[in-house]
Amino acid sequence: MKIHFIGIGGIGISGLAQYMHYKGHEVSGSDIKDTIITKNLRKMGITVTVPHSAEAITNQDLVVHSAIISPNNPEVVAAQAKGIEVLARREALAIILEDKKVYSVAGAHGKSTTTAILASIMNGSTIIGAESKEFGSNVRYDEKNDVMIFEADESDGSFVNTNPYCAVVINAEPEHMEYYDYNYELFYDTYKKFINLAPLKVLNAEDPFLSSLVGEIDAHWLYPSKDISNIEFVLIDNEPHTRFTLKDLGTFDVWGFGKHIALDAALAIFAAQESMDIEMIRTNLLNFKGIKKRFDIVGFENDSVIIDDYGHHPTEIKATFESVKEYALLKGFDKITAIWQPHKYSRTIDNLDAFIQCFDGAAELIILPVWSAGEAPREIDFQESFKAYNLTMADKISRANNTITVIKDNKNLETLDKGLIIGFGAGDITYQIRGIA
Repeated sequence: MKIHFIGIGGIGISGLAQYMHYKGHEVSGSDIKDTIITKNLRKMGITVTVPHSAEAITNQDLVVHSAIISPNNPEVVAAQAKGIEVLARREALAIILEDKKVYSVAGAHGKSTTTAILASIMNGSTIIGAESKEFGSNVRYDEKNDVMIFEADESDGSFVNTNPYCAVVINAEPEHMEYYDYNYELFYDTYKKFINLAPLKVLNAEDPFLSSLVGEIDAHWLYPSKDISNIEFVLIDNEPHTRFTLKDLGTFDVWGFGKHIALDAALAIFAAQESMDIEMIRTNLLNFKGIKKRFDIVGFENDSVIIDDYGHHPTEIKATFESVKEYALLKGFDKITAIWQPHKYSRTIDNLDAFIQCFDGAAELIILPVWSAGEAPREIDFQESFKAYNLTMADKISRANNTITVIKDNKNLETLDKGLIIGFGAGDITYQIRGIA
């Protein structure tokens, strides 16, 4: 088929585009601007046009668009005028994944890490919403295997279209509630529908909602507080690892720091255990090297470390920050500087009280402007809400070597070159902190 993806620069759509390209389809796509993703897609031989234009629609068989694409998009309009089938990403998933044995990983946070860990353990094609550092991409194609390890998305309800053979759910915290019209019953019912679609279910029994299903749903339940024990944080080749004991299965080492990493790894181990020997799982788990933008050490010198983290939900930021404190302790750093770029006005406002608690222990908190992700601006008084911190409001940061410069009104406010410096956010902070903005 000839398939055109509108919004191909997004991590989710780009994953589907790459996968279909590897399967032998003729793939093209478009986006509003060029990014590292679009440039890499072109290197693969995929035609990418910028910006959106009706001229990009020629004789394709199918047009797939991301959730944020308007019905008035010129390419959508042009495709409909030509009688070409147009599907939203969530609708296309049912077609793209219909012939695969899908291990579908869901949750408000932790799903990229858990999916990448499972991909390190098991063979099969993989589509993740982040880049696995093990194989240097968010997509791995395995033409000899019918297994698909897939990061599912609850933000638009599309996880119910992933044809799950195995449903792995890390948590079911309310998130993206604007899609569900702030209807919590609808939100939880959609999760329940997703879980019930899968013959094999691996669930966190201590999540508030999932725990209500114990006894109702036949699943492989993980009780983190009693099934995971002897957690310790160790450096292996100067890289952070969490060592833990899982039930009676022995000890495992997984890249990263934190109880949440042990939880993610445990769920992946249980999912793989149905088809794999536990010793092979233990060995393959060491293949996991983290994912890009998750506790991603992007600068390292004797007196300073710079970390980039994609965390944009308060629970994941808080968990990662606890890991940061452990890492700083092991490295002998006595100062932690947190730089936060809030992601979406709606998420920030809906979770403001939780965000305020995230950065406890930071010597300084630097807050950048909200990354709107297409939302209309809303007023948020960060100065008042975060007054308990040593707070700096800034416009942006820049990076040279292992030094971060904090900028406000085109003036350099300060430089950061000592201790542990970590940036949180799902916007362009990742490029700023890496010095490629």
